[in-house]
Amino acid sequence: MLGPAASPDPEPPSVPVPDSNREGASVSPGRQARPPPGPCVPPGLAEALSALGLAGEREYAGNIFAEVMVCHALPRRALPRAVTPEMRALVVDWLIQVHEYLGLAGDTLYLAVHLLDSYLRAGRVRLQRLQLLGVACLFVACKMEECVLPECASLCLLGAGSFSRAELLRAERRILSRLDFRLHHPGPLLCLGLLAALAGSSPQVTLFATYFLELSLLEAEAAGWEPGRRAAAALSLAHRLLDGAGSGLEPALYSPAELRPLEPCMARAALRGPAPGRAATFLKYARPQLQGTSLAAARLLRRPQPGPP
Repeated sequence: MLGPAASPDPEPPSVPVPDSNREGASVSPGRQARPPPGPCVPPGLAEALSALGLAGEREYAGNIFAEVMVCHALPRRALPRAVTPEMRALVVDWLIQVHEYLGLAGDTLYLAVHLLDSYLRAGRVRLQRLQLLGVACLFVACKMEECVLPECASLCLLGAGSFSRAELLRAERRILSRLDFRLHHPGPLLCLGLLAALAGSSPQVTLFATYFLELSLLEAEAAGWEPGRRAAAALSLAHRLLDGAGSGLEPALYSPAELRPLEPCMARAALRGPAPGRAATFLKYARPQLQGTSLAAARLLRRPQPGPP
């Protein structure tokens, strides 16, 4: 297929972090500068963490919520000219297959795709090395999320010999250098678990939302969505399909206007079915072990909807 050697380019400028105490900030005499207001902590957050098996973290519920739900999206920067959304989707679809074959954690896949998008937006990439970039991002994500790492040799075999172990390790070094070792990213899967626990969503609703969320990985535009908003859109769409058009998420952390641009994208991906180069998630969720979720979702989405899609 493809893989990552990038042409040498200057590092992108880092995003300035607002600091109310830096030189030049106006602070009234006798007053301390106040930090910007944090996110509004929804009721029931501590109980939701307990439902996720995080009862020991109840004391830090507000901090966890702020870290997970208020994570920023990638800048809305275009892909490199040589990489089309279809080519990106082809690599992500292959990563989904590799991820499932190796039995990796769900967060590993989301982090790998986030690293891929971060690298693509940081500079030019040789098209013939796009597959190598994808598997190198998965390798880095494994080091962040997994207890047992896949061997380099196994990853090279899965690439059908299109790259060597030495090339994979060089690609890993390029990723770490280009991203300045900024690898931590609370992904949308974690946000979805937290939102589903807050809303008291049923296991079936959560499964549908997980399917819609994974489908969004194939869409290049989804990289510009905040993880919390993407998870909320997937959960909202699942609730409306299974509970009726009038149902909504409680607590409503996002307005309908904030979710409206995201849900149709997920619905279109679900209706697309096992299209060439985008079939891995649909086929995975069509299995009996996952209750034929992709087939049921397509059937429900084709049903006449009284509300907006």
